[in-house]
Amino acid sequence: MTLPPAPGGPVHVIGASGRSGTALCRALMEQGTPFIPVVRDAGRWRAAGLPGEPVLADLTGPPDALRGALAGATRVASTAHARHVPALLAAMPAGATLVCLGSTRKFTRWPDAHGNGVLAGEAALMESGRNGVILHPTMIYGAQGENNVRRLAALLRRLPVTPLPGGGRALVQPIHQDDVTRSLLAALGRAWAGPHALVIAGATALSYRDFAAMVARLSGLRPRPVVPVPVGVMMAAAAIIRLVPGLPSVGAAEIRRLLEDKAFGIGPMERELGVVPIGLEEGLGRLFRG
Repeated sequence: MTLPPAPGGPVHVIGASGRSGTALCRALMEQGTPFIPVVRDAGRWRAAGLPGEPVLADLTGPPDALRGALAGATRVASTAHARHVPALLAAMPAGATLVCLGSTRKFTRWPDAHGNGVLAGEAALMESGRNGVILHPTMIYGAQGENNVRRLAALLRRLPVTPLPGGGRALVQPIHQDDVTRSLLAALGRAWAGPHALVIAGATALSYRDFAAMVARLSGLRPRPVVPVPVGVMMAAAAIIRLVPGLPSVGAAEIRRLLEDKAFGIGPMERELGVVPIGLEEGLGRLFRG
């Protein structure tokens, strides 16, 4: 099959002042690709330190404002939550391509509003027949302001042991923000015939216990022995921890998800996007050295 040529023109970046949005805008600027930041709050955009004036639009506001913000768009990159995909599709010009972020939360055995929103966003793209792709990243780490890994490191600093449900034997496969950005750039740089969905993940799948040990080591902590803890006990402890000032909080849903594997093949990511993700040791090294 011969693909149509990749669309040109500036990239309209939805959620440009967020973590992944800011990283994408910096990368677009570095490679000389023009972009139009679309944000809800101009102050947040200015605080990011990037040049240019943003276009203001609220994804939950009047549809005419979003339609005006995307007038003439040929490529739309959305780093906002996937629940907003239906609104974007309704506001985009008919021939525009959409590249957006979802989440592997869509695979969880314990559905929540976040995961259900991702499923709804993917369904909207698939049913629309529009050209584009929704990229489903695993847990993202390494972004400015990211709190997944840093929160874990902060918690480990306060604890003499690593309490994990099931002993932390379920698998996790985090992806570095740099690889998320590279995936977005690659998706924007190719033509998509119809709608697609693609998981993007890091190069390393390992158990939570080994992940926690690697975070401890690379953040300069001594090894912490793993203590298997029943899920109910961990949830009760987490509820108490949330009341203690200065301690990172962990939600009940997060604790449940520590029991399910989150490992994915990266062959489709490498084949479709040409992105080979970095290893976790290298990625965590970048995070803690920075």
